[in-house]
Amino acid sequence: MKLNFKLEKDIIDKLKLKDKENIIYCVPFDLSTDGRLIKNSYTVVTNDRVIIVTEGAVTNDIPLSKCEDAKSEAPVDCGMLISTIDGEITLLARFSMKHHIRYGYVAKGIRLLHDGKDYVVRSRERETICEKCGMVMPKTKQCPYCGGKSQMLYKMGRLLSPYKGWVFLILFLTVLSSLLSMASAYVLRLFMDDVLIPKSGTISDAVKFFMIFIVIGVTVMAVSQMTVISSTLFSSKISNGLRIQVFNKIQQLSISYINKSRPGQLLNRVLWDTREIQRFIDDTLCGLLSSTMNFLFAFIFLLVLNWKLALLALIFLPVIVVILRLRKKRSRRLWRKSQIKSDLLYTRLQDVISGIRVVKSYGKEKYEEKQFRYINEQHAKATIRFEVFWAIVVPPTAFLFSLGGYLITYFGGMDVLNNIITPGELVQITTYCSMLTAPLVWFSNLPQRLNRLTITIERIYDVLEEEPEVINAQLPQKLEISGDVSFKNVSFGYDSYEQVITDINLDVKKGEMIGIVGKSGAGKSTLINLIMRMYDVDEGSITIDGVDIRDIDMHTLHSQIGVVLQETFLFSDTVINNIRYARPDASFNEIIMAAKMANAHDFICKLPDGYNTYVGEKGYSLSGGERQRIAIARAILINPAILILDEATSSLDTESEYQVQEALGRLTKGRTTFAIAHRLSTLRNADRLIVINDHTIAECGTHNELLEKKGIYYGLVTAQLEINDISSFEEVLDEAQPNVN
Repeated sequence: MKLNFKLEKDIIDKLKLKDKENIIYCVPFDLSTDGRLIKNSYTVVTNDRVIIVTEGAVTNDIPLSKCEDAKSEAPVDCGMLISTIDGEITLLARFSMKHHIRYGYVAKGIRLLHDGKDYVVRSRERETICEKCGMVMPKTKQCPYCGGKSQMLYKMGRLLSPYKGWVFLILFLTVLSSLLSMASAYVLRLFMDDVLIPKSGTISDAVKFFMIFIVIGVTVMAVSQMTVISSTLFSSKISNGLRIQVFNKIQQLSISYINKSRPGQLLNRVLWDTREIQRFIDDTLCGLLSSTMNFLFAFIFLLVLNWKLALLALIFLPVIVVILRLRKKRSRRLWRKSQIKSDLLYTRLQDVISGIRVVKSYGKEKYEEKQFRYINEQHAKATIRFEVFWAIVVPPTAFLFSLGGYLITYFGGMDVLNNIITPGELVQITTYCSMLTAPLVWFSNLPQRLNRLTITIERIYDVLEEEPEVINAQLPQKLEISGDVSFKNVSFGYDSYEQVITDINLDVKKGEMIGIVGKSGAGKSTLINLIMRMYDVDEGSITIDGVDIRDIDMHTLHSQIGVVLQETFLFSDTVINNIRYARPDASFNEIIMAAKMANAHDFICKLPDGYNTYVGEKGYSLSGGERQRIAIARAILINPAILILDEATSSLDTESEYQVQEALGRLTKGRTTFAIAHRLSTLRNADRLIVINDHTIAECGTHNELLEKKGIYYGLVTAQLEINDISSFEEVLDEAQPNVN
């Protein structure tokens, strides 16, 4: 998202910038302080001042040193940039909600500059409004309204470029088929003028022409079959390759992109959109080549035979072009709406299938049926609107094309009666005219197909051209991790203008177990996401064994970090393949050893097919404790140097928790471990506990030390024990510190 818009020269002159004063942020606002829509208004932030330009005039000029606690707020239906100036909250700018996120970044930038930091805020969000045409961007990287045909043709060329041989083969077969069709019309003319009309032909002449027609017909049929086979193979190859390409790209993209996308939207990209490309090549590309060749050859032959009749055939073409041009934008809009509804349909379907246990447990089958029917009807209506639109547009255009053929028949017949042309020539001309008008009728459907293709290519390249936020360094280090982890002034926000954690400093030695506690939403899971480098920090650095995590090869890093989460995900596969997922080259003996260490071997052996038992969707055929132990076995298999435990036992019963805790005890031994738990008793044996509060580390120490401080951790323990068993509270305090009262 753009944070530094270009100003006109007269406005820049009014700013009266000083020497070494640079514009760092410049964003527009569109509402006056009393709520009127206004134009040519900007908030300009330099390295020394905040300047408000309202309708081309400077209305406020404030030194950065006075702008304290700048914020972007949205009280009701608009946004406001406010700041505390000389002890009073001051409204700096008012704007519509389309600028709210942009001003969130600017507010953070003002705060940083006020604090003397030279860090420039960068936006990770896309623009929602096209700067060029002002249209709303339909969740694509580039504006589809400004891209034009050149972008679509360029992208289509990129898709076809690896398959040039197939394109030339289909083009050659198409040209050959068209020339044979032209030849058949010429032979038909000779047959009429030399055999039928003068009545001087013999049976042998008729047989000769009949054999020629048979040869031409068989050849055309063979060439057509070869064309169909070639196009089918070609479309399958390009569709399969594109499907793999999109799938691989989705895996390469950062988790932030995946989280912001609907599941059905991504499924549609991989399945439906790639199939649409295949359908276009099968149904349209070959038809386009064939129709183009037939049109060109027929028009050339008509010009040679009778140029007046050739032009007569195209007399209505300009009218048809104007009609189709006027309907182009509406067609694209209707098809895009249809695709958006398709995304919603796929998303709902996946949600219901994935959450079928929740649906059934709450008895919501009828509710989901109603919801799905509604979304399906919306999708059907959007699709029907698109199809009906073209059902209305195409017949009139086809009729106009047919009128050209009727005119040729009439005026050509008059020329025959006046002995200007022969009957055979008229048949040849009308045959070429039909070969000319048939492609034109087909071309009248082409905008519909091209609109669908344009939207499809936009959606596919929206994924393929997306750049991952987390990438390898140019020369990444393949580090053998020991386990020392250090946080230095780390700040991060999923939206970088809104921090989740701020100024985190922590040094962890190899083999230490660090417990992470705090209220929900404090930033505990964010901390471990940064250790796993699911995201990159906004400020500061995280180092492992003294090396910045951003300089470590990502595959090397992830292969040495073991993860056990609260919501254990198992693939719809066998037990052995779920354990082996961490290390596909692991031997069967290694898998069994890992399962034994995870206390999973015994229950696996009791399953119907042992290690080859299919666990079902997300492992739902297993209990929560069994799934957790398989996840622990999966983590053990890679022998990780760093271990992440995120609420690994919070949802288990007492017996399952005991077995999982015992397995975790083996797993954490000698490994650097970061463990999150709401059940604080599970962290009592941690070497240190850190308490996250107000987005930073508020307390750090052992279980006993933190209880003795009677701070935030003490309050959390107190609240939890009061909920569970108030009588055990004194026992914990006595064990922690005998003199604690």
